[in-house]
Amino acid sequence: MIYPKIPLAQSIIEICLAKGITTIIISPGSRNAPLTIGFVNNPAFQCYSIADERSAAFFALGIAQQTKQPVALVCTSGSALLNYYPAFAEAFYSQIPMIVISADRPQSKIDIGDGQTIRQENVFENHSLYNANLLEDVSIENDLKINEAINAAITQKGPVHINAPFEEPLYETVSELSIKVNTIAFANATQTISIEDVSEFATIWNNSTKKMILVGVNEPNVINENIIEAFAKDESVVVLTETTSNLHHDTFINNIDTIITPFTNEDFENFRPEILVTFGGMVVSKRIKAFLRKYKPKHHWHIDSWRAYDTFGALTKHFEVDPNVFFDTFLPLTNAIESNYFNQLDAVKVLRKQKSDIYLAKIPFSDFKVFEKVMQSLPINSQLQISNSSAIRYAQLIDVHPSIEVYCNRGTSGIDGSTSTAIGAAVSSLGRDNKQTVFITGDIGFLYDSNALWNNYIPKNFKIILINNGGGGIFRILPGHEESPVFNTFFETSHCLTAEHLAKMYGFEYSIASDEASLATSLAALYAQNEKPSILEVFTPTLKNDSILLQYFKELV
Repeated sequence: MIYPKIPLAQSIIEICLAKGITTIIISPGSRNAPLTIGFVNNPAFQCYSIADERSAAFFALGIAQQTKQPVALVCTSGSALLNYYPAFAEAFYSQIPMIVISADRPQSKIDIGDGQTIRQENVFENHSLYNANLLEDVSIENDLKINEAINAAITQKGPVHINAPFEEPLYETVSELSIKVNTIAFANATQTISIEDVSEFATIWNNSTKKMILVGVNEPNVINENIIEAFAKDESVVVLTETTSNLHHDTFINNIDTIITPFTNEDFENFRPEILVTFGGMVVSKRIKAFLRKYKPKHHWHIDSWRAYDTFGALTKHFEVDPNVFFDTFLPLTNAIESNYFNQLDAVKVLRKQKSDIYLAKIPFSDFKVFEKVMQSLPINSQLQISNSSAIRYAQLIDVHPSIEVYCNRGTSGIDGSTSTAIGAAVSSLGRDNKQTVFITGDIGFLYDSNALWNNYIPKNFKIILINNGGGGIFRILPGHEESPVFNTFFETSHCLTAEHLAKMYGFEYSIASDEASLATSLAALYAQNEKPSILEVFTPTLKNDSILLQYFKELV
């Protein structure tokens, strides 16, 4: 076996191995050579080489999103480390485990004018669960810090930073380890909640006729079926979900904006819940946030093992436990109560569906029409990755088949790494269940993260559906839009670029669509072709998309 000669590098690698951290994403560099040598020459590790650190970090995020296990990132010293920050912040807010291992100059070389040197210690402090600032020499203290960092990533589900100073020479190797590492097991506590903990809340629940359950970003297939059925049978309960909630039942409301956007003040007052129960991550709908901030519930309970955001300014209780554990204890204490809360909203749901179908049948080719057709075309049992901005908002308006798993970087809601994340997720899926991954994105997000395609591991069945409306179409929907050079240049970022040459350069199959007929043909061809990754670029009318969407909400009543 080949090992790096530097003992500190040996310690980091051996502790990672002992703790089962075996997926390693490496960006090229010199200062991190001892780590690269050690990881790559040990067959126990699955190593990927991704040159662009920002793309590498989001690629790692996509893998960790799917495996629920920490992925380690390794980079050289200097500004390379800073390029991890967007994905690091996303991992923090989306509670995805990630371990950043940065090579550094020794402390004596910092701030003396040496090349490729910055202040790396604690650089992620505002969003890191643990910062392990190591000393150059091997020590029990260093081992403890490495252990604490990895344990935090595993148990608390988030990103950590290990900063390791290495002095030259960097490339020397040995055939035997010169160190013996210390490992500390992490506490994997069993989550419980007692009847006493929830009995007073069950009393409140049993006296309420209006209970709303709002589910944010949620992993597929994690909520027990008996809990879902209990929600569905209770006529005093309304369940609101989004595409990223990955929670399905015929009685649930899965298109929040379609339901509530046309509401009058009286409608909103009638819809105001007495109890709001939330679980899962971030919520996409701005309208439901605005509604609950203005028409506050008497009680807001959030259920999450680690965090509770007071999103609506009404949080009254945080149950620090997994939702299944909570509801398995809580629901047996609840009683049925006579209520028309569900029936009233269900009637609105039926009306909105009728109006929505009529409207979609008559609109011309546009972003909205494309999303309708694309969402309906998705393969059964596939994985859908969606970029942020307009794409994830359009997706909320169209039903998705319950077998399809939906993901989006909603922790920070940035466009910066959606493609890289989707590719990482597709690579992970290929290694586990070979699930078809489809990525839907807008043109600005795609162009912004075009280095995502600079990746040698993209599965042959990976599909990108790129909706190109010539700029940031979401800014035409937001209040304040007016046609002007300032708007077109500095907000919408108007352009005439396409993905054609990028596709050719990176070896993607490329096709286009610009009307309903060509879209139908191209979608069929897209899913039939699995010899190499594919991009279908769909061109929509820049100046019509916003009015078509805004008119939709007017015609729902």
